[in-house]
Amino acid sequence: MNNKKLLALYGLKWNPFLPDIPSEALWHPPHVEEFLFRLENLVMDGGFALISGEPGLGKSKLLQLVSNRLNRIEDVTVGVMERPQGSLADFYRELGALFEVNLTPSNRYGGFKALRERWHEHIKRTLFRPVLLIDEAQEMSTVCMNELRLLSSVHFDSRCLLSTIISGDSRLPARFRQSDLVSLGSRIRVRNVIEPYERSVMMDYLENALKQAGADHLMSVGLKETIVEHSSGNLRVLNNMAAELLSRAAREELTQLDEQLFLVTFAHGKSSTHRKAKG
Repeated sequence: MNNKKLLALYGLKWNPFLPDIPSEALWHPPHVEEFLFRLENLVMDGGFALISGEPGLGKSKLLQLVSNRLNRIEDVTVGVMERPQGSLADFYRELGALFEVNLTPSNRYGGFKALRERWHEHIKRTLFRPVLLIDEAQEMSTVCMNELRLLSSVHFDSRCLLSTIISGDSRLPARFRQSDLVSLGSRIRVRNVIEPYERSVMMDYLENALKQAGADHLMSVGLKETIVEHSSGNLRVLNNMAAELLSRAAREELTQLDEQLFLVTFAHGKSSTHRKAKG
């Protein structure tokens, strides 16, 4: 069944378990407002912030929340790095494109100088530091990370020209404890380490996802509890299970998803027919 038919069958505005949900429907994790407030202050002074955690805990969605919040501040410029795994030459090319500076990668000093001048002008005009967001930063090379540290620092490290928010899995904090990156690690002013969520928080996430999509009663209470119990505090695991259940329920034209559907889908591992919708 295609996505349009699935949405029509259950009266959904979108599939709540796929990654491409609207920005305004994003779930707000516990204490996220405090973290966003600290980042808003970071934009005034510049520096580094870190989001880290195991895969599937919502780091990228949190970075999306950060982007949405900072973009609402007048005069704040937010750039998002798409290829953190690139070479140093690619690193300069991408920064040039993000901040509208015409760079020649072969002239690294010229690029270094031009970017700093652009950031100086922005700060003088707006009093805000430009913002750079980097997702999957564990893939970024050490040389690029150190280049970013040097590029954004002026006046003997007494001022920072850029607010950089980096996000990555648990390998990232470990890298910052190594000798070649310890200098950058010591400059991280704001940290948000995401741990597996408690059961009540996972239930809040699931209910919020259903409500935002316009399907509060799509799942039985028992099924919600079962999915949360089997998700081990991981949002991606929960979404993957729920998406598979929703797809199967749509194929079998069920009116509601319940615990029996979960048992048939995951306990037996075979595609057998569940109850058909009546009347």
